[in-house]
Amino acid sequence: MTLFQIIAVLISMAAIASYLNHRFLRLPSTIGLMVIALLMSLCFVALGKLGLVELSHAAAFIRSIDFSEALLHGMLAFLLFAGALHVDLSDLASQKLPVAVLSTVGVVIATFITGALFWLGIHALGIDLPFIYALLFGALISPTDPIAVLGILKSAGAPKSLEIKITGESLFNDGIGVVIFLTILGIVVSGHEPDFSHIALFLLEEAVGGIGLGLSLGWIVYRLLRSVDNYQVEVLLTLALAAGGYSLAEVIHVSAPIAIVVAGLAIGNHGRAFAMSEKTREHLDPFWELLDEILNAVLFVLIGLEVLAVTLDWNTVAAGIMSIVVVLIARFISVSIPVLAMQFKRTFTKGAIKILTWGGLRGGISIALALSLPPSEYRDLILAVTYMVVVFSILVQGLTLGRVIRGKKSKA
Repeated sequence: MTLFQIIAVLISMAAIASYLNHRFLRLPSTIGLMVIALLMSLCFVALGKLGLVELSHAAAFIRSIDFSEALLHGMLAFLLFAGALHVDLSDLASQKLPVAVLSTVGVVIATFITGALFWLGIHALGIDLPFIYALLFGALISPTDPIAVLGILKSAGAPKSLEIKITGESLFNDGIGVVIFLTILGIVVSGHEPDFSHIALFLLEEAVGGIGLGLSLGWIVYRLLRSVDNYQVEVLLTLALAAGGYSLAEVIHVSAPIAIVVAGLAIGNHGRAFAMSEKTREHLDPFWELLDEILNAVLFVLIGLEVLAVTLDWNTVAAGIMSIVVVLIARFISVSIPVLAMQFKRTFTKGAIKILTWGGLRGGISIALALSLPPSEYRDLILAVTYMVVVFSILVQGLTLGRVIRGKKSKA
């Protein structure tokens, strides 16, 4: 199939799934779309087992889509920019310490705890897996997904301070998580373990470089926005900032997700207040909201369809169930340590640890990272358990997050 035909099929499926969800299921948009796509995939599998359809054609279509390339080197730029564009910088600044700690120290703690527990659990199931691959799984599954989190938090009703913590953490920790993942993947591919100074320098270059690039590009576009009063040109400038800035960050090897989040925060706050007319704001917000909705729809349909590309057997299912428990335990510990340490300096919402644990949703980024793994005898296992964790995270945690938050409010 041509690229246009693939895009046409995905947009058509997203549109049909959106209609069905709006008319019948009435679930939060991201969850409803994934449920419908997942049900469609499972129907294909069932019909294929009965010999009524040729399952290989559907599986071949899904495998023809480079999910990792599409998300990590395309869609993510626009999704992150759209998310950051509507975050109030003053609110985020008021929670800068928790956001900074949870998105850095929290991700590192979660990576190693997840890797260690996953390695122990997988060996208990009789599956031989090198520890470095367990750490690789820990790195790709530890960052919370900003796309899943932002979509579900809108209707969850979390306290404002806690919502900012979860949103801020999810916007920044995927950049840190990708850097950790690439570091561990480099060890796997090369077979040589770099020293601590090399790893620290790599993390510093990626994170600080991403922040610097985001601020620089945000300032340049802000100056351009101030010099014109034409909403078509201004919307196009923001689109160029998201696409061009992300591509430039990848070329110069700094964190593209961090760069785009910083640029989005700059334009969404300083740029919106001092460089845009009311008419521009009236066109800018609907444009990015619509683009966000369309890309989210396509992304979560893709996640639902990816089950056709995952190899499952009873051992893998058992490993997936074990992984769900491991990821939740690691998330609880990685949240508890920073929150308890910071309670000496600031007050947290009652039940913050439980809500942060349950609200740490995983999504397309984890699947994309798993799909980017080089061929090996462990790749299919890691991909399958990653998929199971993501599906559980979005369907179970996403659907019950509001109930967990309301339960904590009623006890407060």
